[in-house]
Amino acid sequence: MFVSPAFAQSAGDLSAPNVIESLVPFLLIFAVFYFLLIRPQQKKMKEHKSMLGSIRRGDKIVTNGGIFADVVKVINENELEVKIAEGVKVRVDRNMVSYVNAKTEPADKSDKAAKSDNADNDDDNNKGSDDDKGGSSGGGLRGLLSGKKKT
Repeated sequence: MFVSPAFAQSAGDLSAPNVIESLVPFLLIFAVFYFLLIRPQQKKMKEHKSMLGSIRRGDKIVTNGGIFADVVKVINENELEVKIAEGVKVRVDRNMVSYVNAKTEPADKSDKAAKSDNADNDDDNNKGSDDDKGGSSGGGLRGLLSGKKKT
């Protein structure tokens, strides 16, 4: 009978492939994934975490839900109190902040002291009768409603 030429050939070298040679493609694929995907994502997460840690009162933020808000108060390391509309304050988890839209500069301690001194001086200068300030006896809506005219 006829024997196929494929069967007639010798088996050749049937030794097992080298383990290192079989792992090289997997190591190369892992290296490409690390430098193109994993490392940039870790860098982005680190920047986002530092951005969340530096949020302070007065910053304008955008939440993950797309709500634009102003930070009114930092309650603790996990919570912020934000103003989303006039007279509407909401507590937000710090991790739900998508990005800081506008950053405020920290006030110097000397500026705070100067402002408090000016406030004390303004309070001293504004002491007087209600007539001097346009109080309830003649000015504003109360004066109009009471029917009294300011002279």
